[in-house]
Amino acid sequence: MENNKVLCGASAYEKKFYINEEFAGLPDEVKKELQIMCVLFTEEIGGVLLLEFDENDELIFVTQAQENDYMYDEIGSGLKIKQLQREKKELLESIQTYYQALSQIRGS
Repeated sequence: MENNKVLCGASAYEKKFYINEEFAGLPDEVKKELQIMCVLFTEEIGGVLLLEFDENDELIFVTQAQENDYMYDEIGSGLKIKQLQREKKELLESIQTYYQALSQIRGS
């Protein structure tokens, strides 16, 4: 996980959304959709949601919660991720393809 590259994330604790500057080239519409998806997730489930690219350039969802966060819905988290992967399949696949192309261009 420490070698993963973060695409974006949101925190229910800080009430903030973050998108990695390396992905500034994504269309504004895509960035806005990512922001809505991540913020709504943390509003509903709590904790922190990160979208990351793993060592195989696969886009993955990573959730975290503070140890004393009893409002965080761990079961709901897994269900919500599966729902987002289904409903946003086309968006997520296009972002993954974009990243893989970017990686090839950069030669990494």
